[in-house]
Amino acid sequence: MFTVRQLIEASSADLVQGDAQKRVKGICIDSRRANPGDCFIAIKGSSFDGHDFIAQAIKNGASCAIVSIPNPKLLSSNPKYKRISILNVDDTIRALGKIAAFHRQRFSIPVIAVTGSNGKTTTKEMLAHVLSAKMRVLRTEGTKNNNIGVPLTLLNLKSTHDIAVVELGTNHFGEIEYLSGICRPNMAVITNIAASHLEFLRDLNGVFTEKTSLLRLLQKPAIAILNADDKFLYKLISGRKHRHTAVSFGVRSRADFRGSAIELRGEESRFLLNFKHRFMLKNCGQHNIHNALSAIAVARIFGLSHKDIISKLASFKFPAGRCSMAKFGGLRLIDDTYNSNPFSLEHALYALANIKVKGRRIFVMGDMLELGPDRESLHGKAGRLAAKICDTLIAVGPLSGKALREAKKSGMKEKDLFSCADSGQAGKILIGKIQPCSQDAVLVKGSRAMKMEEIINNLKQK
Repeated sequence: MFTVRQLIEASSADLVQGDAQKRVKGICIDSRRANPGDCFIAIKGSSFDGHDFIAQAIKNGASCAIVSIPNPKLLSSNPKYKRISILNVDDTIRALGKIAAFHRQRFSIPVIAVTGSNGKTTTKEMLAHVLSAKMRVLRTEGTKNNNIGVPLTLLNLKSTHDIAVVELGTNHFGEIEYLSGICRPNMAVITNIAASHLEFLRDLNGVFTEKTSLLRLLQKPAIAILNADDKFLYKLISGRKHRHTAVSFGVRSRADFRGSAIELRGEESRFLLNFKHRFMLKNCGQHNIHNALSAIAVARIFGLSHKDIISKLASFKFPAGRCSMAKFGGLRLIDDTYNSNPFSLEHALYALANIKVKGRRIFVMGDMLELGPDRESLHGKAGRLAAKICDTLIAVGPLSGKALREAKKSGMKEKDLFSCADSGQAGKILIGKIQPCSQDAVLVKGSRAMKMEEIINNLKQK
């Protein structure tokens, strides 16, 4: 895949020892997965240091190592390392990004970058699934959307691929621009601008600035697929000149790709595209119609027929923990445990409200994290909305306790309100005290650190 010389030039490395003309077969950062002929990049994380595993990578066959240490000659003096090429850089994570950027520029295929406050992973998966009807697609695996995951995705590019769909995540200013510089996308999909990672991005204007920095680095033909229902993104769509071509999607605006006649039927959502073509999704969340509309827009730009897109979206399996609904002995369970912020929580509650049940609507709410100084008021707002929709509210964590208090002020009875320290306690209350039955619907949602999926797992076992 590379010569050592190419790695040196791409990563601005110093050759400590070895032959610059030697070829390496691949790049790895996990010593356990090193293959013969690989280059091992020693990444230093918060709880590990790849430099401690160089010997294991060599044992597994690595023939080159990229390191970042003050005195790399200490490595070259070690008999264990004599047969490998050693390259020293200032920052191994940056070196990984530079090598991935070099590799991406070897290919002339289109690269689509997906970002936004909510729906990134679902949109990326949906888009890759639809495009696979006619194209060989490389996509980001799971949620590997950061300064390590994006480069590793691009390093998987092969001549057999027709297109790449890359998810870009951020929680600090400058991260989207950095990742965009690596993947050099030709097309951008921005799902929405909402309250997420406010601890670092400060406010919605900060989120907008960070997310839309993607557009500055778009390569030709520089097409931006934007949510016309989002008040921040709408101003990028019409009546202004930009270096990109804007294509819009939405359900309330005069969008290029507009959804209407929306029907929520239990586990399915149905809608019309531009008042003509009927689509179906196997998901109960109306917000996923926006994700589908963005995928449709991209697919149509690449020439896929409505028939093919309808078929692929109907067969799409949503990623776990993203407003997916299941039945257990008649009990309806909405699993939206992947993550949480005010926007996604609001739409999950609307999904719960749209389910027709004879029994109770039960909401198990975990804290929404990284919301900055407005975190208490945002949880309070969530509690007031929950009071309008739910019969029972189980709050997990101190911030959700604020939601609980606001729900009580809004009219919910104290016997229907429960406060829990963690998801384990919430699971016991749900199963032991509330005892959901076949007539009920349960929504479980919270930020990743709250481990709300454990409630789902325990409920499934009962």
